[in-house]
Amino acid sequence: MNTKPTSLKLVEAVCQGSAKEMGFSQGEAVLEKIHSARNALAQLEAFRLQQPWWMPYRAYLRLADFKASRFLEQCNNAEMSERLAGIAEGAGLSLQAICLFNAMEPLLSAVGGCTACPGACSAVAVRGRRSATGEPILARNFDYLPLVQPFYIVRESRPKGRLRSLEFTTAPLAGAVDGMNEEGLCIIYNYAFAIDEQSAAAPPISIAISEALERCGTVTEAAQWISSRPRCGGGILMLCDASGDVASLELSSTRSYLRRPAAGEDVLFHSNAFSSSTMREVQVPWDAVYTKKAARPLRGRRLHESSALRDRRFSQLLAEVDVIDINRIGNIMADHGSENMPSDYTPCVHGSYWFTTACLQFFPRERRMRVAYSSACCADFEDLIL
Repeated sequence: MNTKPTSLKLVEAVCQGSAKEMGFSQGEAVLEKIHSARNALAQLEAFRLQQPWWMPYRAYLRLADFKASRFLEQCNNAEMSERLAGIAEGAGLSLQAICLFNAMEPLLSAVGGCTACPGACSAVAVRGRRSATGEPILARNFDYLPLVQPFYIVRESRPKGRLRSLEFTTAPLAGAVDGMNEEGLCIIYNYAFAIDEQSAAAPPISIAISEALERCGTVTEAAQWISSRPRCGGGILMLCDASGDVASLELSSTRSYLRRPAAGEDVLFHSNAFSSSTMREVQVPWDAVYTKKAARPLRGRRLHESSALRDRRFSQLLAEVDVIDINRIGNIMADHGSENMPSDYTPCVHGSYWFTTACLQFFPRERRMRVAYSSACCADFEDLIL
């Protein structure tokens, strides 16, 4: 395996060795961000909405810590537990506090009552005749809360005896949101709205992404690994490898569906809505609206409206041009709609609750990743080479 180090300034944590050692390195390297994230929980409306009106915040936080740690203990994933313990030790926080951050991903995505959602997001992949260079290109907008943006990090993971990778995540998380490994496998994670549940506690999808990046070199291998792993929550993963194979993997807690481009097509995109009839059986109903238990800006809005409109716009934009280069794909992700009015419903999201807070581009054959912590319309990318 390649051991050449990555030295660009955007990589804030280099994590190597055992799971515990990798976690410790991360916790120590981004200690200040983790502590700031802990303090910011008090401002996270989706978290505070679960607080009983009669319970003081400190008591609620302790209770949430306890419930999160019990949930993750029951997942029976030894490496995840070791990595969480390492992050806690490195950051000088309790293990329960770190567990809360890592349990929030699946718990906030449990939107059966249309109360909360962990974010929006969009992903596009082109290859072959649709790519100006012939190589695969992936682009994603990470649409999330501006409150969380200061806690984004890129880490380099060097697990002992496994594949090295660059991963985009948040400071307290053991798993990865997006990543690329030294074989050229890329994985992009969009959240989805699933309502089915595992019969037993299971790790968040971000853990399965990190596991796949450590072990897999192709789309087929990664899809098989992730689909076979116990998991909690819903998601749609864009997968691509150095050969140009590309696929969209739709996931819930109990089901999965792998979608590849139609015959003769070299483009694929998705936002947050499942495409297959099998997966839509376990998706929040298409006409569902956010209830009064949701964050105030979302109440009364149709849950899937943004996904439907963004998917429609991507379809239009991708049909307007045959060959797409790095500038063109950047323009597509930065689009503000046919009337040039950015909103909750445009590819570059400027909404009442969510915003495009990070943009990433991947070039699997070059092992190159570009990252900007900003909206797509004003992205100033930094390049990282693995």
